[in-house]
Amino acid sequence: MTDRSSDRDGFLIPGYLQKGLRERAHNLLWRVMSPLPDRPYCALKYRAIRGRFPNLTSPQTLTEKIQARKLYDRNPLFPRFVDKAEAKLLIAERIGNQYVIPTLWVGTDLAAVDWSTISLPAVVKPTHASGVGRFLYGQADIDQLLESNPSAGWLAIDHASYNREWAYSEIQPRILIESMLLVDGRVPWDYRLFTFNGKVSHIEIDIRENGRGYSCNYTPDWQKLPFYDRDYLGLYPGDVARPPQLDEMIRIAEAVAHDIDFVRVDLYASAEWVRVGELTFYPGGGFEALEPEDYDLSIGQKWQLGFEIPKR
Repeated sequence: MTDRSSDRDGFLIPGYLQKGLRERAHNLLWRVMSPLPDRPYCALKYRAIRGRFPNLTSPQTLTEKIQARKLYDRNPLFPRFVDKAEAKLLIAERIGNQYVIPTLWVGTDLAAVDWSTISLPAVVKPTHASGVGRFLYGQADIDQLLESNPSAGWLAIDHASYNREWAYSEIQPRILIESMLLVDGRVPWDYRLFTFNGKVSHIEIDIRENGRGYSCNYTPDWQKLPFYDRDYLGLYPGDVARPPQLDEMIRIAEAVAHDIDFVRVDLYASAEWVRVGELTFYPGGGFEALEPEDYDLSIGQKWQLGFEIPKR
């Protein structure tokens, strides 16, 4: 049998691995700041990462409005949608089960899994965190997973504390195993559809190619936009072909997000199918730096806040 382990994609796109290393390097600073109330914590963390304080009284940019959402938006839908297992039920209710990635197991200890029931390849990840998980291609990957058993560490991840993302404080941390999606034998690209008041604004594509990670953005009618997240992934140098399922992807994203002022709907797609990965309400924790920076403002202007900011 041919060993194709070198062809296997890792869970994190190259570039996001560096993001994780950078965040861990700042963990001491965040722990020192942790006793602070939410508003000064978010303001100081934004200042440390972005180099300026956010306008939290009258936010204008996308990243400022994400900070305001963390502080003041208590939409009861959010906890159900940020829970990666529970969200599948809501997505099925809104658009149909055929767009949901099949769940193979949900629990709190990977040592309790009956692995004879798990069809490989599969993905294992926390239901309440991003940027953490493993791809399981074969028995060796399962053995390695169980040897380190990250269950306790994963369950301890707390975005409500670390990033003050309220919705995560309302859910029970668990671990999810789901089927792995493949396109031509590889992990598909991430299509991230930014929706404002139920309409797709633009589509970010995170690309794995030749061991590197790239990002680029397109309009709904598939015109390439000049901005990208400069912190982690480089701008994709070429053009991305219009996805065969683009119209269906937009329809699905807008159906899922029809009653939400802003949400990023993350999709995977091939020529034959579309699946919803997850819904993201606090992309990048509201700290991502777009290049050119003007797009932080121009995109932020599309978001008409569906919550009130207290007058101070």
